[in-house]
Order: sequence, then structure tokens, then C-alpha cells
Amino acid sequence: MERIEIGFMGLAAVLGLIGLRVPIGVAMGGTAFVGIFLMMGLKPAIGIAKGIPYNLIGDWNLSAVPMFLLMGFIAVEAGLTRGLFGAARIFLARIPGGLASSTVLASALFASASGSSVATAAAFSRIAVPEMLRANYQPGLATSSVAAAGTLGSLIPPSVLMIVFGLLMDVSISQLFIAGIIPGILTAVMFILMITVRCWLNPELAPAAKIDISAEEKRALLIDAWPLPVLIAGVMGGIFAGMFTATEAGAVGAFLACVIALLRGRLTVKVLRKALVDTAAGTSSIFIIVVGAALFARFVALATIPNWVMGFFDGYGTLTVIIMICGLFLLLGAVLESISIMLLTLPVLAPLLGVHGVDMIWFGILTIKLLEIGLVTPPVGMNVFVIKSAMGSRVSLGTIFKGVTWFIVTDLVTLALLIAFPIITTWLPSLMAR
Repeated sequence: MERIEIGFMGLAAVLGLIGLRVPIGVAMGGTAFVGIFLMMGLKPAIGIAKGIPYNLIGDWNLSAVPMFLLMGFIAVEAGLTRGLFGAARIFLARIPGGLASSTVLASALFASASGSSVATAAAFSRIAVPEMLRANYQPGLATSSVAAAGTLGSLIPPSVLMIVFGLLMDVSISQLFIAGIIPGILTAVMFILMITVRCWLNPELAPAAKIDISAEEKRALLIDAWPLPVLIAGVMGGIFAGMFTATEAGAVGAFLACVIALLRGRLTVKVLRKALVDTAAGTSSIFIIVVGAALFARFVALATIPNWVMGFFDGYGTLTVIIMICGLFLLLGAVLESISIMLLTLPVLAPLLGVHGVDMIWFGILTIKLLEIGLVTPPVGMNVFVIKSAMGSRVSLGTIFKGVTWFIVTDLVTLALLIAFPIITTWLPSLMAR
């Protein structure tokens, strides 16, 4: 059997195993081992299976994963994210659809600390959705704004997906973090603009809010919300100023989160224990996935699949290649979760992108943006199911998916802007490099 045939059989096997709910790290690593065994024999397969995990886990850059996870878990468990929604309402509540727009703004800040889109959606499904429903917002708008805003956790740094992309594609994680700032802000602004225009044209979507907040209440809300913006500004400002690398920034962020929580009297033994246990569990899960992906990447290379891909795209221009890759990611996003898509595609696409001279920082942000869209795309739409789980029978799944359609269209417009104007992504990293 030819190597390329074994390679495509391996790809089919991984997709099948993922469909059967086999953990992705196990599916990719196991398939890679069997595939390498079929191509090269038992001893080479064992040698590769021993060497890659040892070399990979020893990579210093991976230490950023547990540190950023710890920062996020401490921020959440110590209540440093409290007050975000209330503070956002001060600035946006009086515009059409203000509560939904406040959700987007608060979610953006929350996501920058948690680094998790699903965690953001879960948190605000319990904070913001009930508030909007009490204000007689249309259920589709109330739930879809939380589901879509939750995706900002992938794009606004620090982001675990950016760390994984940087490791897979050998790209500066610091520059990826900085590059995600403007696209993340742009996404939030586009969401708020879309909500405002829709609610202005159709006031029945979101009745005007009758909010009367005193100066003292405003001051209290802002005081309650300050820890998270300060934490994120400290981490990202230090990276941008060159005071520390993205890897070191994880440790700095975790330390700052502990200090702020301690100053606010919220760093209890219970909080610290819960944050450490969650960090250990999350890190273990991610490392297993990364090891499995590294083994699978070696299998894909040995099977000469990248050469086949380059031959398939031969003759197409760079823009056409990027658009076709975007279409592939959107299709995969409808049925697979984010990390699965990255780990399956990037090892195959890397040589092709190199031949076309694609800026990997720019492509990295496009990839994260496409993965964002997948989080709300039917039939999988992880964030949508998170919202549905929180809402129970109060809102139907179809209502949420229908509402999310507006956000998907807005995301596609934002994606088009990022493709048409790469400077949106590359400008801040270029300043950092000077």
C-alpha cells in the first residue's frame, strides 16, 4: 500500500474516531502510531512515539499554558470578573439594544482573562440573559448575543488557541497576542454596531431600558469592575513594551491575579485550591492533545500528504488559496471543535502557506477568527449548546441558532475586512518589532 493511501486512511480514521467521541489526543496519537508502523515498521514507530512527547513537553513555551489557565481560574474563582456587566451597562444601556451591547463589551473583558469562549458563554448565560429577558428582549437576541460574544475568548489575548497555533506553526506567541487585539476589538465593535442598527430599526427586539443609576451606584460598579481591566492591561502592556515574553507573561498574570485577589480579600485557600486543581486538569487535557497532534503531524509528513496538497493547489493565486482554506475551515467548523480543526489541518497546510509566502501572524488571526465562527455554527455550535443548557426549556435551540445567524453574517464581514486589509492585524506586531 502506498504511503499517500495510508495517510488518507489515517485522516479518515481520525475523523471517524472523533465522531465516536474518542478523545482527540488519543485518536490522533493512536492513528499516527498505527500509520507509522504500517509505513516503516514497529521499531521506528516506537522510536517516534517515545521521542516526540519527550522533546515536545520539554518546550519552554508550553509553560505559558498552565500559567494563563491559572490566571484565568483565579480571576474567575476570586470574583475579579464581577461587576463587568453592570459597569458596561453604565456606558451602553441607553442606546438601542444596550443590554445586549453591554453583554458584548463585558464578555470581551471576561474572555481576555478566562481565555475560554465556552467559559465566557456559560458565565454570561447566567448573568446577562436573565437580565435581558426581564427587560422583555426578544429571546433570540438575548441568547445569541451571549453565544456570539463568548467567541471573543478565542481572539482576544491571552488565548490558549493562539498558544497552540504558535507552537504548531513555530510563530511568536507574543506577536500573535498583540496581533489579536485590534481584530478582537473590531469584532466587538461590529457586534455592537449590528445590534444597535437592528434594534433601532425594530424597537420590538429590545424595548428601551428604563435605568436610573445614581452617581454613587456608578462609582460602586466601576470600583467593582476595575481588577480585570488592570490585570489584562498589565499583562498585555508588559508584552507590548518588551518587558517580558508571552511565556513569562503567563506567570506575571497569575501573580498579578493573586495579588489583586489578595488585596480585595478574596484569595482564600478554597479559591486557590479550586484554581490549582482546574489548572492541572486543563493543562493535562491540553498537553495530551498537543502530544497527539505532534505525532499525527509527523505521520502526515511521512505519508507525503503535504506534497499532495501542494499539488492540488498548484496554479492558484495566494488570495484564492486563502479563500479556499477559509471555506474549508468554515465547513469543518460546522462539525468539529476548534482544537480538532487546527490540529488536523495546520500540519498539512503549513508547507503550502510557506510556498505562497503567507504572513503566519496574519494567517494565525484568520484561523482563530474562523474557529470563532465555528463555535456558533450549526449543527455543533458549542456555545449555542452551552446557552441552551443554561436556559433549559425557556428558549428553544432553533431560536438561539436563528438569532446567531445575524452574528455569523457580521463575523463574515469582519473576516472579509481582515483578509482585504492585513494591516488591521499586522500593524501592532510591526510596532512591537521595532
